[in-house]
Amino acid sequence: MTRLTVDRDGRLDVLITSSVLTRSQAARLIRAGHVRVNGEVVMHPSFLPKSGDIVEINAPEATEAGVEAQDIPISVLYEDDALAVVVKPHGMVVHPAAGNPDGTLVNALLHRLTHLSGIGGEKRPGIVHRLDKDTSGILLVAKNDQAHVALSRALAERRIDKYYYALVAGGFREDQGEVNAPIARSPRDRKKMAVVPGGREAVTQWQVARRDKDRTLLLIRLVTGRTHQIRVHMASIGHPVLGDPLYGGQNAKKAPRLMLHAAYVGFAHPVTGDYVSFYAPPEASFGALPDAGIFTGFLVPSPSWSDPATR
Repeated sequence: MTRLTVDRDGRLDVLITSSVLTRSQAARLIRAGHVRVNGEVVMHPSFLPKSGDIVEINAPEATEAGVEAQDIPISVLYEDDALAVVVKPHGMVVHPAAGNPDGTLVNALLHRLTHLSGIGGEKRPGIVHRLDKDTSGILLVAKNDQAHVALSRALAERRIDKYYYALVAGGFREDQGEVNAPIARSPRDRKKMAVVPGGREAVTQWQVARRDKDRTLLLIRLVTGRTHQIRVHMASIGHPVLGDPLYGGQNAKKAPRLMLHAAYVGFAHPVTGDYVSFYAPPEASFGALPDAGIFTGFLVPSPSWSDPATR
């Protein structure tokens, strides 16, 4: 049990949010009847306690996840008691869902990872950020609530560095550039995202890594992380990602798969605070790659971006 004394105004779910509890997790605990104010169960996250009130949080013990652990080969670049860094293959769904109840990354991780503790009340891996089914590459996985909260906040505050390789249609005169265009659900096709005035801010930076006859290999840095952001932005400037069935048009037929790969991630470790980074090259179908040192000199730093050596 955790007990605290209210010393400021605010909603109950905000007041009990902590370094090991996100606001959404706090709200779920409240709705499930695990939070008392002055000895009385309160089940409304928007409840407003008064200064001096005593709040008790009785978080239940973590239970086994209701997802089957499956012996599916998965590449783990790094693992400790707080997190894991894994490489998701092309074609693998991340989370189990109605159309994909098993064979997912989560099924594989439940079998592969050790010492999982509670993530929102279940012993399961916490996927910190998303990759589409057809995108391959590096994913961060939290193994406990504290790491999950810390990494999720770092992601929201743009303190996690993410680079992708994208093989796109056409050529570029410039060596580097930026797409700054808001993204929202397409008003014409609700299954797709689109550049829409008034949508959520979306910024994608790109740099040419290799020029071919009718296609270009780009190194891409995500400043924001909207759904399908790279695919939408590249299509919006006339250079769709090859092999993209949603946004690629005729170019979807010019590649064996969606040619998008999350190659690099760098972040402050949630426990030690040390900056750590990981690189995983894409499969051979992407062709020749530049030296991995290209990541240290990519574009102009944003306010949240600095030389890893100075972090």
